[in-house]
Amino acid sequence: MKYADHAYRSADDRLTLYARVYGGEGQPLLLMHGLTRNSGDFEALADHLAGQYQLIVPDQRGRGKSEYDPQPDHYNPAVYAADMFKLLDDLAIPTAGLIGTSMGGLIAMIMAATNPHRASGLILNDIGPDVEQSGLDRIQSYVGAGEPFEDWDAAAAHCKRINGDAFVGVDDSFWMQFARHTCTALPDGRIQPAYDPAISAGFSGDSANVAPADLWPVWDLLATIPVLSIRGAMSDILSARTVAEMQRRHPQDFTAVEIPGRGHAPMLDEPEALGAIHAFLASLES
Repeated sequence: MKYADHAYRSADDRLTLYARVYGGEGQPLLLMHGLTRNSGDFEALADHLAGQYQLIVPDQRGRGKSEYDPQPDHYNPAVYAADMFKLLDDLAIPTAGLIGTSMGGLIAMIMAATNPHRASGLILNDIGPDVEQSGLDRIQSYVGAGEPFEDWDAAAAHCKRINGDAFVGVDDSFWMQFARHTCTALPDGRIQPAYDPAISAGFSGDSANVAPADLWPVWDLLATIPVLSIRGAMSDILSARTVAEMQRRHPQDFTAVEIPGRGHAPMLDEPEALGAIHAFLASLES
């Protein structure tokens, strides 16, 4: 699906950031990726939604085609949220549906809690107000580490090695596509992850720059905003217990779906995810 490249200045006016913009007649949707990912993560979902909706798919600072930040402490959800409001303002979009995978979902919750009039609804992909420490430990074990890969086959093998438990029933072509979405080629032909290794600094201390310690007060501010929660059935980041508590605290306009054969995080092109997303977006327009 074709998209336009959009460059804009960060909220602190220090960096040039990047987003893909897909045309569409329906409501705008802002799609936000996870910690080590970028706008390429949403290519499959964009194939299903573009044309029907306007899609804005950014690379957060330090990822993909966005500039790296020389101050690593700026790699945190509150700063990203400010950048996202700047992006929406740059495109003259007052209100949007917010779709966030993992870290992108944390950004979405912060945005909706601080400016609820700007969020028509939230789709949270395998993330909630309580993040499991086991999942954070797993991510910390690989983020920012290692030398570049010799070629794309080695990059795909690495992606499979660190993410293989989260995806049941996929073949090697899936991992090659995964690598090409999450890595970039260097001038010498070697391949490296498409993010600033300094994002790993967010894991120091209590990991607050990756996942704030207690987001339940933020969650409680979202009581009037429709939410769709998507959870990988094997997730080590979002527990079924957390989803149940999210439902208890948000008794109206909350829908939850679990994706079989997926851990952290579903790609959102699974039939169960697509069905839930289409139904949820249609409900926002009714």
